Amino acid sequence: MTTVLLTGFEPFAGDPTNPSGDAVTRVAAEWDGPAELLTAILPVEFDRAAKLVGELVRQAAPDIVIATGLAGGRGAITPERIAINLRDARIPDNAGSQPVDAPCVPGAPLAYASSLPVTAIAHELAARGIPAHVSLSAGSFVCNDVFFAIAHLSTTTPGLRAGFIHVPWDTENAPAGVASLPHATIANAIDSAIRTTLARTRDLEIPSGHVH
Repeated sequence: MTTVLLTGFEPFAGDPTNPSGDAVTRVAAEWDGPAELLTAILPVEFDRAAKLVGELVRQAAPDIVIATGLAGGRGAITPERIAINLRDARIPDNAGSQPVDAPCVPGAPLAYASSLPVTAIAHELAARGIPAHVSLSAGSFVCNDVFFAIAHLSTTTPGLRAGFIHVPWDTENAPAGVASLPHATIANAIDSAIRTTLARTRDLEIPSGHVH
């Protein structure tokens, strides 16, 4: 049976919740798909998060890793296309670390592409009425750091497919005036992304880029 590792994050920056972690917990509770689903909630800490997800991959040997995180301010589900080898933190992580212009993995390439079918995931969600589009930047905080870590692992782990999906705030907990989607919609979108990834070994060949 195919094994999927799904991760979200704990709250950070003083927020009481993190919709990625909350949605992962809900997906795990309701999962009835055609794969074994393993889940973890990662700390919002450089080094610790990347180290933990690496340990989980080595211990569980999943076929697919889908990491998720919060992109506050976005109003859509955004599968990420590119992980960059850069730590440049606008705010400290939950352990107080605030790296500036440092590599995620010293000596590794500048960037890796997701090996998830990102265009197909976004296309399927949009077809179901869930706002979604492919993103070209996962930022340079802990989300990107985990994305880069799992992408780097996939280059030395035969058959491993790995990528990252950003989610917006959930409506139930969003700060005033910030774009959001209902908690149930976010969980449903993650569930759909898993199923699309399981069903596809190749992505859709349709435009999903940006002019700017």
